[in-house]
Amino acid sequence: MSPPQASEPWVCVVAPTSVLMVEIENATGSDEAGPSHAEIHVHPGGQGLWVASMARSLDARVSVCGPFGGETGAILRQLAETDGLDVTAVEYAEGSAARVHDRRSGERKEIASMPAQALRRHETDEFFGAALVTGTEADVCVITGAQPADVLGADFFARLTHDLLVGGALVVADLSAEAAVQVAAQGPTLLKMSHLEVIAAGLADEETVDSLHWAARDLVAQGVGTMVVSRADEPTLVVDPEGSWLVHTPALSTVDHRGAGDSMTAAIAVGLGRGMPVLEAVRLGAAAGTVNVTRRGLGTGGRAQIERFATRVMIEELD
Repeated sequence: MSPPQASEPWVCVVAPTSVLMVEIENATGSDEAGPSHAEIHVHPGGQGLWVASMARSLDARVSVCGPFGGETGAILRQLAETDGLDVTAVEYAEGSAARVHDRRSGERKEIASMPAQALRRHETDEFFGAALVTGTEADVCVITGAQPADVLGADFFARLTHDLLVGGALVVADLSAEAAVQVAAQGPTLLKMSHLEVIAAGLADEETVDSLHWAARDLVAQGVGTMVVSRADEPTLVVDPEGSWLVHTPALSTVDHRGAGDSMTAAIAVGLGRGMPVLEAVRLGAAAGTVNVTRRGLGTGGRAQIERFATRVMIEELD
């Protein structure tokens, strides 16, 4: 793996929907469950903040651009800043999303959810401007999706990608559905999708390597710099104009699979920001995603552990 730069990269994360995660667990050292024997934990969540958290774990300087509203937004912003993230907060009328999970049984059970609401025109304009300026100034800009999708139109992501590229930015996009299709047409530096997202977007017919390979090659032919298709516990597919590869990681025991793809995206962005060749950046990303499944904290991990584990990631050439 290429050594890091003396100064770690600046990563901008575009985060349309952040989520306040409230989790109820059994009190430490207690075998009893119930209201009087519980611990309540509060975490920042959502794709953008999970990506940002992992990038920060890899020692990048991280700026998060996104809407933060209401009581939940104020708490999210404070938690993110406490974790060492620079937050460019766009005010919006609705409260930021929140979820309450009960994990006292050992399984995660959602007991309440407050979804994000669509951004108004003025809020969308402010968000676009903040993301464009910060993303252009940073070494690399990661664009994450909105959940639910109607928070922002797909054209927002396409316009932002286009303008960031015009400004000379490295753009890493981790998107699905119509947003991914429209961003692909703009030619981002790297586009990451899961195999299920590729199929759901109508880009491939089935989840075989051949079908996904053809879909990825078609997107690269249209202008995507590098296409990365994660495949759950199967090797990740990577395609660029120079060739195609499968990225193999050791099979580790899984504590929580959620957030693995976001950790992969974050580490790829950090690697590109360090000046790594794309395959080495993907190697780092695969290591980050794999290590993350062994932890309960989403988007978390130690830099030293991830970089050492990356030496065990194998890359197989397809072409």
